[in-house]
Amino acid sequence: MQRRTTRVLAASAAGLTALSVAACGGDSGGGGGSGSGDGDSLLIGTSDKITTIDPAGSYDNGSFAVMNQVYPFLMNTPLGSPDVEPDIAESAEFTSPTEYTVTLKEGLTFANGNELTSSDVVFSFERMVAINDPNGPASLLYNLDSVEATDDTTVVFTLKTADDQIFPQILSSPAGPIVDEDVFDAEALTPDDDIVSGNAFAGPYVITDYEINSLVSYTANPDYRGLLGAPKTENVDVTYYADASNLKLDIEQGNIDVAFRSLSATDIDDLRGNDDVEVVDGPGGEIRYIVFNFDTQPYGATTSEADPAKALAVRQAVADLIDRSEIADQVYRGTYTPLYSYVPDGLTGAATPLESLYGDGQGGPDADKAAQTLQAAGVQTPVQLSLQYSNDHYGPSSGDEYALIKNQLESTGLFQVDLQTTEWTQYSQDRTADVYPAYQLGWFPDYSDADNYLTPFFLTDNFLGNHYENQQVNDLILQQASTPDADERTALIEQIQQLVAQDLSTVPYLQGAQVAVVRSGVTGASDTLDASFKFRYGALSAG
Repeated sequence: MQRRTTRVLAASAAGLTALSVAACGGDSGGGGGSGSGDGDSLLIGTSDKITTIDPAGSYDNGSFAVMNQVYPFLMNTPLGSPDVEPDIAESAEFTSPTEYTVTLKEGLTFANGNELTSSDVVFSFERMVAINDPNGPASLLYNLDSVEATDDTTVVFTLKTADDQIFPQILSSPAGPIVDEDVFDAEALTPDDDIVSGNAFAGPYVITDYEINSLVSYTANPDYRGLLGAPKTENVDVTYYADASNLKLDIEQGNIDVAFRSLSATDIDDLRGNDDVEVVDGPGGEIRYIVFNFDTQPYGATTSEADPAKALAVRQAVADLIDRSEIADQVYRGTYTPLYSYVPDGLTGAATPLESLYGDGQGGPDADKAAQTLQAAGVQTPVQLSLQYSNDHYGPSSGDEYALIKNQLESTGLFQVDLQTTEWTQYSQDRTADVYPAYQLGWFPDYSDADNYLTPFFLTDNFLGNHYENQQVNDLILQQASTPDADERTALIEQIQQLVAQDLSTVPYLQGAQVAVVRSGVTGASDTLDASFKFRYGALSAG
């Protein structure tokens, strides 16, 4: 195919709206403005943090929230559905068991005027795999063998295994944004400011002002021709909060129009009684879990007392002692529920092996069982366990959550926990550098399928980077993804969960719902709080 040689770069829009300027006031890291409610602009508040808006370098909810607004996808989920359909693609289908062919719509452009062709699509996927950033989503492309542009609008993805049931969903995931090859670096992450100044966007919105984790201003992209259609609100400003209590205060007082992620359970409960706001609940796919680093945990592979049997006993004892119901009730007041599965309740294939294997066998903790497990493995107690959590990424209740977990482990005398906390920007780097022996993570699904709770965690080359390897698990994950028969695939998903429950590279313990709070007159939140788990600003309207 002939490579394009002429491109036109357009300057990005500059300047803040009066609303945005107001939003910069206040010392909370956000807030202090006034809600718009004028029909063509909205002010959204969040405490989620952005790592980077380069798709190759982030795999977190805060960053993906931005990407969903500004990048196009080959496949996407319409509002109200978890099932993918073509977005900027005209068609997408398997043309052979290992070839998935996508045809782009004619005449697509980026907001800077550059053409968007199959060459950009190939570039987007090849750079993601080549960069393979430890905090990026390249692991989702495990089944991609090659990608080729056969003409300006046709792309052929060649897959390693046939009949991949997941690949269309992956094209709508964090691995799927299409980027401008004349703005993005092919071999390294591109700085956010370069992306914004290059106006390298082709989604429903473009970014007009960007101050990372302070303020992001969006305006509707008139050239977007994808599945989601034109945004209902022309201008959206998102202000970022360091303190979720200030987020709650500003939605109460009308200083912002929408609060989405992450208010405390106490604040949400309180806001339900406020007539000036509406608390909107959506289906939950979020899970919380503890990750163990198989190299640096007690008795891990690189420690001075390396012993796989003792390391497993430590993980099993933690699983025996976690009281999920106590955490859900005391810390989260029912906005989260106990989770005994690697696949959350409600998805096909969800099983509950952790309920029967650990604790009292009925979902509760069992200190005697934990003590017996450690003693049988020859583990001296109390076990010295370093446990880390993020104080700013998973909501203001994380401190209470992990203080309670520490108490549950220590009250038995079996553990002595060194509990530490780090802000997310540093946390996301440290966890993949083997700094934390055990640590908190949460998961917000990329697509509504059990595979998304298995592939990123338990393949040999996984997103966690925690040195967990089980070849049988690896092979079964690959097998389920290419099994067309629904019953057979469900059985494989259940088998995988039983195996990883025995290994315990992670200990899942909570499942939560999606919650947004909107001011009176703001509509559309219930439309976007769907089982796709993507919050689309274009669905919101101030009336």
